[in-house]
Amino acid sequence: MPHIVLKLSGKKDADLMHKAVEVIQDLTAEILKKDRRVMATAVTFIDDDQWFIGGKPLSQSGGSAFHLDISITDETNTKSEKSRFVRELYQAMASLRENLHEESYIHLIDARAAAYGYGGRTQEWRHQQAEI
Repeated sequence: MPHIVLKLSGKKDADLMHKAVEVIQDLTAEILKKDRRVMATAVTFIDDDQWFIGGKPLSQSGGSAFHLDISITDETNTKSEKSRFVRELYQAMASLRENLHEESYIHLIDARAAAYGYGGRTQEWRHQQAEI
């Protein structure tokens, strides 16, 4: 699993949305070793007049931005893997977005296994069942 929430600046763009989800899921599977079959992704577009960087809306300053929250089970990835993920994901998004602001954030949320899950089961429960 992880649960992924992607926010993109600008008007709704189905092509951009599909490309961004694909690259995020590819890198999540490759670098973080997560199973694509249980990745859930939500995408929201935010108008440039509602996205502020340094107190100025993108509608005035120009450029594009994104924010990504990705919940992963705590202690399942190393600092090195997380660092590589942040670096490569930013680079991939920069190839999809014109004039991407550096203030585009990627937040890997290390959720405790006992407090995180899907399908009515925690990740801790899944871990314990796998040990049997």
